[in-house]
Amino acid sequence: MTPDEPISLSEASRRSGVSVSTLKRWATQKVVPVRRGRWTAAAAAQARVVARMRERGHSLEELKRAGREGRLSFGLVEDLFPQAEEGVTVEDVARETGLEPELIERILVILGTPLGRERLLNPDDVKALRHCARVLAAGFPLVAFLQLVRVYVQSLRRIADAEVRLVHLYVHEPMIRDAVPELQIAEEMGELAADVLPLATPLTDYLHTRYLRYFLEQDVVGHMESELDAADSDLGQVPVALCFIDLTGFTRYTEEEGDLEALDVVERFVETVEATLPPEATIVKTIGDEVMVVSPDRGSLTEWAVELLDRFPERPRPRVGIHYANAVYRDGDYFGTHVNLAHRVVGRAQAGEVLVTDRVAEALGDRDLTCEPIGEVSLKGFPTPTPLFVVQAV
Repeated sequence: MTPDEPISLSEASRRSGVSVSTLKRWATQKVVPVRRGRWTAAAAAQARVVARMRERGHSLEELKRAGREGRLSFGLVEDLFPQAEEGVTVEDVARETGLEPELIERILVILGTPLGRERLLNPDDVKALRHCARVLAAGFPLVAFLQLVRVYVQSLRRIADAEVRLVHLYVHEPMIRDAVPELQIAEEMGELAADVLPLATPLTDYLHTRYLRYFLEQDVVGHMESELDAADSDLGQVPVALCFIDLTGFTRYTEEEGDLEALDVVERFVETVEATLPPEATIVKTIGDEVMVVSPDRGSLTEWAVELLDRFPERPRPRVGIHYANAVYRDGDYFGTHVNLAHRVVGRAQAGEVLVTDRVAEALGDRDLTCEPIGEVSLKGFPTPTPLFVVQAV
């Protein structure tokens, strides 16, 4: 059924969860636009959104104005997702899968669906928990499994958030500004989502396979080339080069040039990092004007950092701090004393400067780089001074 295909009033009531009498009143008051008394899937979806907003305390006048502006038109997209009926208890799933009820609740909390006292699970929940049970039954450690689920959740939540926000910013808002009729907005949004959503799963599968193959290869190489004794690493730790890069004086630059100009600078900076990064290196996260990068190869990472800074001759110039050590790997991120140390190192670097610790400097002997010692530097939070070196191209 297309968004503008007529449906009966009773069907509109079923889809929206709103009584027939209320739908008639909303149509008469033009809270929900109904063309010539003809209800459509788009109108029913908008009525459902109105009902939800009413529950949150918004007045009909507010909703009528928002509807005229097309700001309630996202509701139709929800019709693309099948609504599974609830009806299975945690105890039922526990008996079927062999998972402890407490573990099921813990997994659901990580997934972002914490249980209420009367909460029932729908068939999609049960199917996902069956997969979880199979993975654990195969021998995958629980502590690692929960971390993996958490990484999946964080990544996919970010993907879904970006999908919705980008469509809103670049499709929905322009139609609102162009005063496109509200039902037309709802219909076009629904059609766009119907065309785009089928691409998400195959693209995600493709990218997952592509990167899984890549990181498997990197893991093998890392084991072969690691110079740190494995016996020195506790379970859950990995030897890695830890690199932080930020823009010097970025706060002042933002105050002087404005938020939009500063945002453009950050975007160009991050894009340049992504485009030039060595194949074995990985961006862990970006926070404002700061990027965290890790690599099994401290030499190539330092060489790249020196070349990167040459690309930014004007303010705000980046600066880099690099350290090499064992770090705790958890939930797709890196933690521990040595991560904190690497972050302190970049804080002592000057604009356009690559500053490294002795563990990095000792691995640069056969590269076209010079290491100038600046002495043992006291870093906040570390009682013992740290030998630091400024690295430059020869």
